[in-house]
Amino acid sequence: MASIALPRIALPHRPAFSVGPGRLKALATGRYAGAAAAALVLIATATTLLTLLGPAGHDPNVVRVSLASTFGRAPPGWRETLVPLHGPAQVSQDMIRLSPQPLPPLGGVGWRRSGALLPPPAPGAPLPAAPIAGFFAPGPAGPLPIIAQDGRTPFEAYRRPFIPNGRPKVALVIGGLGLNERATQAAIETLPPEITLSFTPYAEGLQGWIDMARAHGHEVLLETPMEPIDYPDNDPGPYTLMAGAQGPETLKKLEWILSRATGYFGLTNYLGSRFLSSDGGYQTFASAVRGRGLAFVDDGAAGRRAAGGMVRGSAERVIDDQLNQTAIDQQLLALEAGALQRGQALGSGFAYPVTLEKVAQWSRALDQRGFQLAPASALTRQ
Repeated sequence: MASIALPRIALPHRPAFSVGPGRLKALATGRYAGAAAAALVLIATATTLLTLLGPAGHDPNVVRVSLASTFGRAPPGWRETLVPLHGPAQVSQDMIRLSPQPLPPLGGVGWRRSGALLPPPAPGAPLPAAPIAGFFAPGPAGPLPIIAQDGRTPFEAYRRPFIPNGRPKVALVIGGLGLNERATQAAIETLPPEITLSFTPYAEGLQGWIDMARAHGHEVLLETPMEPIDYPDNDPGPYTLMAGAQGPETLKKLEWILSRATGYFGLTNYLGSRFLSSDGGYQTFASAVRGRGLAFVDDGAAGRRAAGGMVRGSAERVIDDQLNQTAIDQQLLALEAGALQRGQALGSGFAYPVTLEKVAQWSRALDQRGFQLAPASALTRQ
């Protein structure tokens, strides 16, 4: 069988990534048109066999290329012309990460992490673009969510659809998004679409981030800054809901937060230990959220609070209170244990790099361990 040794290539203006040891495993049955203007080697010839062997290491034939522009200019159907020689073709993790957006996985294809072959995350069908007609109305600072005339709520319109399969359900909310561009993009693009994402209302270009998240299949929560017990040493910003504020002041601040964007199915707290313990503040908040048909999913700080007529969810643990891989792994295992005991478990975390890495790795094998990854909205209650 013939093989082609791929030379080392470095394309300008793009990050270099290792694609493999210099040989790919697949039988080419079609002609490959030139796709990278800077020197991507073409694979042409109907019976050429390219073999993928182990990690790249220091192989002199390692190819360093970016395929972001390559795939965009490749002729239709070129990938489909690859015919596996023995079973499904293997695509390396590095190749998946060559593009700013992960490539759609081929049927049966996985990638390797620490020697183990794991299934790639399933692609998420885009959620409907926001705003959806009938679920918003003009407000003093922008559009505000409303219940539609037929009684449907923004919670129902913007949540991610979910069909339970009978397995214990595990859900995660990853928050703090919108302020750090790299972390926000990584969360949207690398986490499976069942992971719920929450965004700070102070983010620049907030609507664009929410649109991007929904386009990747993620349902979205909007974070509501609330007064913590150590305020003002810990200050969540100028639109913080204060425990001692009068109702009109709380509603005015809440309307500003709600009008920052559209497309979220509910709210979540940012801090708020003092506000959530205030009966007056919480009741004003709950009444407003209920009246607009939204859900409230907290990080556990309001777990003992009555629903107040809202659609409610409360995380049972924060997975990254301790920022190290071992502690996060233990929290994720504890979340699974809770799902086994009660049929479902909801956790929350922050968009730290280590959290994103561990959650992405954990979620890929969750199905193999007998659980169903669910959006947070699926674990809410009336």
